[in-house]
Formats: sequence, C-alpha cells, structure tokens
Amino acid sequence: MLENLSISNLAIIDKLEIDFSSGMTVLTGETGAGKSIIIDAVGLLAGGRGSQKFIRNGSNKLLVQGLFIFPNDSPTYNILDELGIDHSDGSVILQREIYRNGKNICRVNGILVNTTTLKKIGLTVVDIQGQNDSQNLMQPEKHVQLLDEFGFDDIHSLLKDYYNCYEQYNNLEKLIKEKRNNEKEWSQRIDMLKFQEYEIGNANLQLNEEEELAKERDHLQNYQKIVDALNFSFNAINGDETISPIDMIGQAMNSMQSIEDVDPKFNEISDNIKNAFYLLQDSSDNISDQVDLQESDENKLEEIEERLNIIYGLKRKYGDSIKQVLKHYDDVKNELDSMQSDKETGEDLNQQYNNAYKKLDNLAKKISNLRHKTAIGLENEVHKQLSDLYMSKTEFSVNFSKLPNGSFNQYGNEHVEFYMRTNPGESLLPLSKIASGGELSRILLALKTVFANLQGITSIVFDEVDTGVSGRVAQAIADKISSIAKDSQVLCITHLPQVAAMADHHYFIKKSVNNERTTTKVLKLNKKNRVDELARMLSGSTVTKLTLEHANELLNLANEEKK
Repeated sequence: MLENLSISNLAIIDKLEIDFSSGMTVLTGETGAGKSIIIDAVGLLAGGRGSQKFIRNGSNKLLVQGLFIFPNDSPTYNILDELGIDHSDGSVILQREIYRNGKNICRVNGILVNTTTLKKIGLTVVDIQGQNDSQNLMQPEKHVQLLDEFGFDDIHSLLKDYYNCYEQYNNLEKLIKEKRNNEKEWSQRIDMLKFQEYEIGNANLQLNEEEELAKERDHLQNYQKIVDALNFSFNAINGDETISPIDMIGQAMNSMQSIEDVDPKFNEISDNIKNAFYLLQDSSDNISDQVDLQESDENKLEEIEERLNIIYGLKRKYGDSIKQVLKHYDDVKNELDSMQSDKETGEDLNQQYNNAYKKLDNLAKKISNLRHKTAIGLENEVHKQLSDLYMSKTEFSVNFSKLPNGSFNQYGNEHVEFYMRTNPGESLLPLSKIASGGELSRILLALKTVFANLQGITSIVFDEVDTGVSGRVAQAIADKISSIAKDSQVLCITHLPQVAAMADHHYFIKKSVNNERTTTKVLKLNKKNRVDELARMLSGSTVTKLTLEHANELLNLANEEKK
C-alpha cells in the first residue's frame, strides 16, 4: 500500500506531504482545490504520461515520491528481483522528476529506470480508476486473464501445462518453417561443410608436421653447401699426404708429455694439447661419417615442398596453425553430423509437430470448457454486485469467439471479452464501448469489487467514480467502495457525503492564495471536522444546525454499517 506521498511543484501544489493508512481514505474539497492533482501525482509514480505542462509556474522541475509497502507475495517484488533492485527492507520508493527541458528521471529504490519499466512496476502497485479508465477492465486483451484469475483454483494447473505445450509447439513450428524457407541455403551449407571435411580430412595433417618438414626441406636445399663445408673441414684437419695438422699436434703432444713431470705448468699444457688432439680426431671421424651419409634427393625435396604448400593453403583458409585447422575440422564434422541428423529426422520432426498440435488442441478444448463454466459463475457474481448498485436489469456476459484459422495464442484458442447490456431490448455491447457516465461508473465498480482481491494490487484509486448518482445509489456505491477497502487500500476522491462518511480516513483539500500565488494544503479531519465537511457537502454554501445534525447522523450510521 501507499504509506507516504511527497509532491513538489506539481501544478498549483508547491510542497505537499501526506501519510496514508490502510482501509478507505477519502479526499474532499471544493472543485479546483487540487484533489485530482494528488491523484495525478500517484499516476506519475505508476508510469503515467508526464509533461512539462505539469510543472508549477516559476519552477524548473516537479518531483513526486511515494513510499510503498507490499505483502511478501506481491508481484512487485518479482519484477524488482528481475531488475536486480534491492528491497530487503520490505519497502519500495518510487520517484519521478520532470524538467522544463523535457528530461524525465525515474527511480526505484534509488536505481534509475526508464518510464516503460516504471509503468510495468506501476501496474502491480496501484490501479487508478476513473469514469473512463481502468487498467485492466477497459482493455479487452486483459479480460481472459481476469476470467482465469476468477477461476484460478480450477484452471491454474491446466494453464501451466498448456503454456509449456504451446512453447514446444511454437518452437517446432518455427524450426519447420526455417527448414522450409531455407532449404536451398541448408543444402548449400551441407555441401560446403562436406567439401571442407574432405579437404582437411584428405590432407591427414599431423601435429608438429610442418616444423619437421621445414627442417628436412632446409637440409635438402643446402646439400652442396653442407658437403663442401664437411670436405673442407676434413682436409683442414687431416692436411696432405706429407704431414697433417693433426699429426703435427700429435707430435706436439708427445713432446710435451716428455716434460710434463718437470713442472705442473708443463703438465697443464700437455693435458690441453692432449684434449685438443683427441677432439680433433673425433671431429675428423664424425665429419667423415657425415660426408658418407649426405645424399642429394631432388624428388624428396619436391614432395616436401608440395606437402608444405598443402599445409600453407589449409592454414590460409581454416586457421593460423595445424592445431587450429584440425579444430575447425572437428567443428565441421560436428555441425555436419547435426545437420544431416536433422535432415534424416525431418519426418520425425513433422511427427513431433503433429503430436504437439493434437496435445495443444486437446488442452485448449479443456481450458475452453472450464472457462465457459467459470464464465457462468463470474456472470452471476457480477450480476449480484450490479443488483446491489440498483442495476438489476443490466446484463453482464462473457463473450467467446474462436481465433481465426484454428490458431492458438498463449491463452488458448479463443478470444474472451466482457459484454454488457444496460437496458432490456438493447444489444449486448463490448464493455469498452459502453457510454461513460454514472452508469459506467457503477458497472466498473461492480467489476472492481469482484476482481479487487484477485489482481493482487494493494492500492486502488477511485477518481470521482460516483459522478452522476445520488440517493440510494450513492449509498450503494459507498458500501461497495468500503467493502473493497477491507482487502485493499482505497484512495477515493468524492463529492458524495454518503461515500465520504464511509471512509476510515478523511482528508480535506484546501486551496488558498498568498502573495498572488495559489497553493494547495491537505488537512486530516477529526470527527468534528468531518461532521462540518459532510454538512458542507450536503448543503453547499450554507450550513445549518439541521444540516450538521444530518451530517452527524450520516457519520454515525456509516460507523454502524462498517461494524
């Protein structure tokens, strides 16, 4: 419910703050005092259309803020959870600022949101009902939901099964349409994947293969250079037939060995020459072996070049390395297997679709049967409420019509709309086409009485729904609004003393002019003040002793009625 409303610079309101309570609260006052502006402020918090024209003259912006408290199972909390907005303390603060430059800032618990989100939240927060509007009742597309809410216990589980089946049916229908519409593209995709699978698979790539081939290619390409270097090195070590460098080093080694015991330094020199001699001998043998192993194979070089060209070509198409090319190959195989499997099971897909259609059609028929039964109960209940409002001749009917071409929507296979006949002999007309006035006000009030508890909205605003009625009808309207207030917080603007007398809380809206500026004030009335205000509402400008007695009696009777 709405606990606190704060308004700054809205129309003729400078600054205003009101605390609200549960039950029925009425706002009364002279015409033009600002009662409807307060309701407009609540409407702005619920995501209603805002405009710079609402801003008080001389001000740069308007600000409205509302503090709301909801029960734990409120749908509002579900929306806040989806948005990631904290509500751990159980309260929700809606705030809206509108600037003269057109800027519109909305916040929920301090978090910025757009007006669409604010409106989505607002639909679960407050229902503002005037003569010509009600959030759900005057919208035919919402009537099927209201009917289902009325018969919730009987239809809930069936609707859940239907929605799951409807989702599966839609997915299958979409998949079949996509296949039909994209059959050519589907076939071309398969051909391309098959080509890629063959091209990569036929290459039989191996990890690290490219590096090994490149190394072998470099060796073959440098054959002559390698052979020349080996021969030159061998000759340089072994020399000519007379005496070779290695023999001369051998002689030096023998010479130093003869004196190595004379001095440790000679021994060190001898060891170094000895090591050099044996290393050169080993190197000479290795060079000789390598010379014998060298082969020039032009055919092998061509094979390696061809293989590397294949690898380079695949890398250009499918990845920067053999590893990436092989990864692409695995992806191609998986996609191809999936697509070929889908193609092979096309008939099975059609069978699944046909089965889903049959199941959906069967569930829709069961839901339709339940709704028709529920509609009878709803019609009877609405007629009872209308009778209490002295409209026993008014007929309320739930109209059903099949969706075109045997189609389905998320609610079933029928369109549901509320129809009314206000006078015998006239035609039943859609509720949305009923003429405005006191008659429509009572119809909407009767419907609101039935649906108030079902919609989960904890704050309901009635903006002069009692216009155009008087006498016993006025009292009947007062009783209905009071009964709704037993389960939901009700804020009501009224000009009828009968309605005002039934309130649990009464605020008087007063307009005054100070320094040539109009301002609005709100006064919470005690019992004596309420009697005075009811007397004013009964008699107009002149309040007499008799009028005060009548007002006091009216208030006492209302208190007895509520007990």
